[in-house]
Amino acid sequence: MSVLDEGASALEIAGAVAARRGSARAVVAAALDRIAKRDPTLNCFTTLLGDRALAEAERIDRVIAGGGDAGPLAGVPFAVKNLFDVAGVTTLAGSRIYRDNPPAGRDATAVAALRRAGAVLVGCANMDEFAFGFTTENTHYGPTRNPHDPTRIAGGSSGGSAAAVAAGLVALSLGSDTNGSIRVPAALCGVFGLKPTYGRVSRAGVVLFAGSLDHVGPFARSVRDLAVAFDAMQGPDPLDPVCAERPAEPCAATLERGIAGLRIGIAGDHFGELADPDALQALERAARALGASRRVVFPEANRARSAAMLITSSEGAQAHLDNLRRRAADFDPRTRDRFRAGALIPASHYLHAQRFRAWFKARVREIFREVDVVLTPTTPFPAPKIGAPATTRVADVEVPMRGHLGVFTQPWSFIGLPALSAPIADPGALPLGVQLVAAPFMEESLFRVAARLEQDGVVAAPVASARP
Repeated sequence: MSVLDEGASALEIAGAVAARRGSARAVVAAALDRIAKRDPTLNCFTTLLGDRALAEAERIDRVIAGGGDAGPLAGVPFAVKNLFDVAGVTTLAGSRIYRDNPPAGRDATAVAALRRAGAVLVGCANMDEFAFGFTTENTHYGPTRNPHDPTRIAGGSSGGSAAAVAAGLVALSLGSDTNGSIRVPAALCGVFGLKPTYGRVSRAGVVLFAGSLDHVGPFARSVRDLAVAFDAMQGPDPLDPVCAERPAEPCAATLERGIAGLRIGIAGDHFGELADPDALQALERAARALGASRRVVFPEANRARSAAMLITSSEGAQAHLDNLRRRAADFDPRTRDRFRAGALIPASHYLHAQRFRAWFKARVREIFREVDVVLTPTTPFPAPKIGAPATTRVADVEVPMRGHLGVFTQPWSFIGLPALSAPIADPGALPLGVQLVAAPFMEESLFRVAARLEQDGVVAAPVASARP
């Protein structure tokens, strides 16, 4: 496969560019050409940085021609959710309100880290306004369409980032995850997505939604690409007050260790309920491939989800109170109503949710002394249609169509655990994901399990078929 092709992996591109079997400029130019052809339909991007990207690619080629090391991701095109600061670009966060803000003065820490590793930023990706949603049906910038079926949502709130990788427009992208906003679109678009441990990747230079739950992480089409991108970003950062004072522990080098010694369980009760049969069958397929049969029960997981939504809504509303008072008409009506509801949550409810959070975190940590990785579905069903009705029926129960997408992701981000969504390989079917969850700072275990599933052909992320 040529590194100019849409299916080339990040490491294939970087290897060819470093060995001068291809140029970074040619790779980036090919990516920009794909974007020009497909993005008018998919609507992944809100800002393109074509000239800047080509200039950066040319700089990388000069470094390599001079015998220098341009980094492990040399010449790899990537995109970022438009809530990451990019020097010289106005950070929109999916909103109309921020359009007139001055351009960012510097890159967000995570963006700068990927650029130091040699990756080339080609643009900023569409999202739900202020990251409050699971669909990327953005009122201001239009919906991002799923590359597997453009009549369907890409998921959210990092929908543009996931769809750009799924469509082969870029090899890597960055998103943020508060309640599932990396994992949900990764599952619905059929790519790999990682929500790291809370505080393991810096959020400096990122517009926060709910500060006590926000994470940032990568999307990719292979486990190894995902691990290399994560390794480039992880580590302490004094610019982010919640970033852990923990040195980087590279994960890509551990993928060959396999799953020997890892205790793998299947989450039961809440995580096996209110899901389509296809989602549960996808989970069972992954479990069988791993030889996992132990069922693990996490007490009060549904209550954890409710508490997560209460905290998210309250913290998000507080961050936007001034604009809610002064510029309510400039919000997406759905976002505005959610924030208004959050602003009315009594402080006593918020505090009660935080107390429950501490209890739930302690119980879950006890369970992770007995298992290393737990499997769940990522989403309860495949991508709904754009503009789908407000509710749907799952297992004969009527549930909110959009909100229910986070039913299996929210309990984990609520307590900051690392979680990875891997796409189940099922040609011809709409994508679904299996979610892998581990104890804090045990991303290595997630990558090892995902690599085994990928090796066995159970999970895979081929480029979505081009559609008119």
